[in-house]
Amino acid sequence: MPNLPQRVTIIPKVAQDFDLVIVGAGPAGISTAVEAREAGIAADRIVVLEKGPAHSYAIRKYYPDDKRVDAVYKGIPAISEGKITLADGTKQQTLDFLDETIRRWELNVRYDEGVDYIKKDADLFEITTPKATLTAKVVVIAIGILGKPNVPDYKIPRAELRGKVHFDVTSDKLAGERALVVGGGDSAADYVHYLVARGFKVDLSYRKPDLTRMNQINVADIEGMAQAGRLELLMPTDIDRLEVAEGRPRAVFRQIEPRVYDHVVYALGGTTPAGFLQATGIEMKGGEPLLREGGETTVSGLFLAGDLTAGKKGGSIISAFNSGVAAMRIICRDYLYCPIPPPPPRKA
Repeated sequence: MPNLPQRVTIIPKVAQDFDLVIVGAGPAGISTAVEAREAGIAADRIVVLEKGPAHSYAIRKYYPDDKRVDAVYKGIPAISEGKITLADGTKQQTLDFLDETIRRWELNVRYDEGVDYIKKDADLFEITTPKATLTAKVVVIAIGILGKPNVPDYKIPRAELRGKVHFDVTSDKLAGERALVVGGGDSAADYVHYLVARGFKVDLSYRKPDLTRMNQINVADIEGMAQAGRLELLMPTDIDRLEVAEGRPRAVFRQIEPRVYDHVVYALGGTTPAGFLQATGIEMKGGEPLLREGGETTVSGLFLAGDLTAGKKGGSIISAFNSGVAAMRIICRDYLYCPIPPPPPRKA
């Protein structure tokens, strides 16, 4: 068996307690925090966790510097329902507005702190990051969906292997007995766990001899599955190419003999958030999360906001603001019992 990372002593992180934890400092996350502050929740009882070095990553990365940011999206007017709104302007004016919003409402935004795990225990959520363990009564996930999964260097015969090669394990219904997961990070661990839980015998291919990119909780999980015989670690291995063997993917490795699988799943970074949502316990259908009023998921007290509630049609920045407003109405009504203004009256 390939060498596993040596066990390390994990020093427990001191739990930090909040009423509301928001994951993602984009327009939806910022709006949610603003509405929470307006509802009377103290600044030190709210935290916004952002994995990037600055807020509004999607706007910074995907909007050209000279692009106008308009309140109207695809010709559909959007009227702000909350405390913040946006006028037509430039990319920089939009970012400056959000900077000022964070300062004005004294929002506690922690940058360079992504989230590894979210799990619910009784009435509290435990949120694990590389830097801390947090607890909260309510969690709002307001991450974007614009990222695209990284692909391998070699060509994949996608037409012949349709439904057999994946970059996300939750979008399709996977049936079979053997699966290969390619990657060595936390997403790879999530995919392995998902497949093993559904009865697959899984191989994990990683180009390095040790799982240095994986957090220690995942390392221990991977080690346990390997010892139980549900997972084989192919480390270090490199895949030279993917072939078709009677309609199934055949992985040709450089270090070991080829193997045939029912499914191959790539976890090479840049993945969409479906796997992350599935790992939190949110029920999905057709790759989309099942949502209730205000963006609440099938996990009570766990909400989605922004792009994750807009569906494939997308939405404007103001609609992202409004998704935060909608979430806080239900959060205040059912969980934190805070005052929140009623929705604006519908026009006849």
